[in-house]
Amino acid sequence: MKLYFAPRTRAVRPRWLLEELGVPYELVKLELTRQENNPPEYLAVHPLGEVPALVDGEVTLLESLAICLYLADRFPEKQLAPPMGSAERGPYYQWMAFAEVSLDPAVMAFYWHAQLPEEKKASAHANEELARHGTRLEAVLDLLDMGLGGSEFLVGGAFTAADVVMASILHLAHTLKLLDGHPRLVEYVKRHVQRPAVRRAVSG
Repeated sequence: MKLYFAPRTRAVRPRWLLEELGVPYELVKLELTRQENNPPEYLAVHPLGEVPALVDGEVTLLESLAICLYLADRFPEKQLAPPMGSAERGPYYQWMAFAEVSLDPAVMAFYWHAQLPEEKKASAHANEELARHGTRLEAVLDLLDMGLGGSEFLVGGAFTAADVVMASILHLAHTLKLLDGHPRLVEYVKRHVQRPAVRRAVSG
């Protein structure tokens, strides 16, 4: 099993999950600033030249969410996904998709705004867009806060791949200071990013 990886990208999510699973895998690090994701050899794996990509025998997957879903089911004995047919399986799918489809775009809007030159940040259009994304983000965070309640985990009272995906995105939100007013989400992030597997996933 081979994971194509670059730091500070969505590839951190499947690497974190692989470290949680404790299964052997080959890590192929790509330096994006040196265009190591553009040679023909890698484009044969991922035609868009993006990361992550996972190759497991005859299976090649290109999306971080798909990779995390696949890996959790690939090793059911590790119990990082609720069993098929269980009452927790539906909410597990829901929170995985919610993290990727509802939370991530709202957080990334603030991330990209932070990268703008100062004169563009101050433009009326940029501020209108940010206000719109801010309204959406607050609604998303409120729903997540309510769904999490007082639990340490999203689903079934146990750590799953859904927590890997959600905590990864919330960590960026916390770094951008977007979790003000959501102390339970801050605690959720802090708790999960302290896991030993996270330190291994972001090292080197």
